[in-house]
Amino acid sequence: QVQLVESGGGLVQAGGSLRLSCAAEGRTVSNSVMGWFRQGPGKEREFVAAIARSGGATFYADSVKGRFTISRDNAKNSVYLQMNSLKPEDTAVYFCAARALWASMGDSSKYDYWGQGTQVTVSS
Repeated sequence: QVQLVESGGGLVQAGGSLRLSCAAEGRTVSNSVMGWFRQGPGKEREFVAAIARSGGATFYADSVKGRFTISRDNAKNSVYLQMNSLKPEDTAVYFCAARALWASMGDSSKYDYWGQGTQVTVSS
């Protein structure tokens, strides 16, 4: 069993930056592919970014490419999402998720474990 705990959300002005963290408890995530998803008000949950076990491969949604960076520190059992040039449309609850395989990264149904989410609000 893996427990994922997100942190780092908050209120930021458009153009600003935030760094989200996801700490894993109960089991190492070094053998897991890790992803970030978000769910805005009145919207469905959408894929943001994913990172391979070693950190050697990453995958991003087009909407965040060039602005967000996913990274991981397996020694700290943690994954991060650096968000720059934030826009009001980035406002959402951001979720960390874990899965075994590097395939169909954007499909939320393929992820086995989820965190509780952290709120990110970007003001215009």
